[in-house]
Amino acid sequence: MKTFHCNRCGNLVFFENVTCERCNATLGFLPDISQIAAFEGDDDAGWRSLQPDTAGTIYRRCHNYRVEAVCNWMVPANNEETLCQSCVLTDTIPNLDVPDNRLYWYRLEVAKRRLLYTLLALNLPIDSRDDDPDGGLQFDFLQDADDHSRVLTGHDNGRITINIAEADDAHREQTRTAMHEPYRTLLGHFRHEVGHYYFTRLVVGTRWVEPFRARFGDERVDYNTALQHYYEGNLPPDWQDAFISAYATMHPWEDWAETWAHYLHIVDTLDTAVSCGLVLRPEGAQEPTLTDQTPVEDSSFRSLMNRWFPLTYALNSLNRSLGVPDSYPFTLSPQVVAKLEFVHRVVEDAAMQRP
Repeated sequence: MKTFHCNRCGNLVFFENVTCERCNATLGFLPDISQIAAFEGDDDAGWRSLQPDTAGTIYRRCHNYRVEAVCNWMVPANNEETLCQSCVLTDTIPNLDVPDNRLYWYRLEVAKRRLLYTLLALNLPIDSRDDDPDGGLQFDFLQDADDHSRVLTGHDNGRITINIAEADDAHREQTRTAMHEPYRTLLGHFRHEVGHYYFTRLVVGTRWVEPFRARFGDERVDYNTALQHYYEGNLPPDWQDAFISAYATMHPWEDWAETWAHYLHIVDTLDTAVSCGLVLRPEGAQEPTLTDQTPVEDSSFRSLMNRWFPLTYALNSLNRSLGVPDSYPFTLSPQVVAKLEFVHRVVEDAAMQRP
């Protein structure tokens, strides 16, 4: 995530902000240039962008920004679509008559927008159901029914379902503990599930299939059988040597999705570190250093990995000083690093094929 500043007064602003805290300018995100911009105007006449790269272009606020207050993205005034590039991907929202559901919807949309920011930065294809009626991206935010039937978070041919309970911090933490997971976040769910979507887009039917099977295993293995085997507690005794998480051991599809999500964690965190000018220059020669400021979109995989250990070392050390759990509770084995490199190569190849 880049750092952003108000175009009117230069104040530091954040990705989710709708108003500059210093000069009170209206803010909005422009996905075509991946920038938060300040605006002048109103909803009737339109909003003129103060971002220099837009040359005063007139925009409208997304319907979910203007009416529902769950978005902060803008739409070009000459675009007939009332929803922004992010909100148009949401097909089903929670029942807003239920207490707390508007808050959960807001949190879900925030996580989705952060996901899309990274996908845009990596120049990956993002097709809606309007673009691709059979396999375009679609998000459904659902809740468990009154008869106690559960909504399962998952992916089906571009359709990503998220149980809105994952936006409840207490519920998610209880689930994380019950499942013995070191890490469980709302953004992590989005990154994992979209990994399944990009497997069908970037790997299936391409030259990457056989290299994928050599690295992750044969995805043609029966999924339901593998699922049952996993939930019966049948983990390989040395699974940490080859998998980023216990869940990744379940099936090659899940191994890919877990590795994909982890790659996005790495890219976005390093992007934030670079944008903030974060460097590590300790006095001791044996301490981890971090001085490479190459933008992540221009970085080799080796550059990403060389920077990742020092950064996570510092993050975990800071968290321990605050008395909170490690922000990065993982150890990357050589086999996991090789899988991450495979994801990097697939992403790099897909980006090179796009304008």
